[in-house]
Amino acid sequence: MGLTRTWTVEITINEHEDEGRTHAAAVLHSMRPLLRGEGDAHRSPRDREVPEIGDELATARALADLAYKLLDVAAGDIEQFTHRPVHLRS
Repeated sequence: MGLTRTWTVEITINEHEDEGRTHAAAVLHSMRPLLRGEGDAHRSPRDREVPEIGDELATARALADLAYKLLDVAAGDIEQFTHRPVHLRS
């Protein structure tokens, strides 16, 4: 049977009602130093206030930011072994 690892992503969401903005931070807890992705959602003044939508958008953007940072870390790790530049696609 193969080895199983568990990594945890903690997502913190802050709503700034006065600005019509929601901010999310996604932190990956793994064996490495912490990686953090961030994302924002902005509500147009003419849109209805639906907090869940801001939470979803900000979180999706934070997770996407985290994913790109993790790809950069993986590319750096590969470069250490191959001694050649690496360009990973998402």
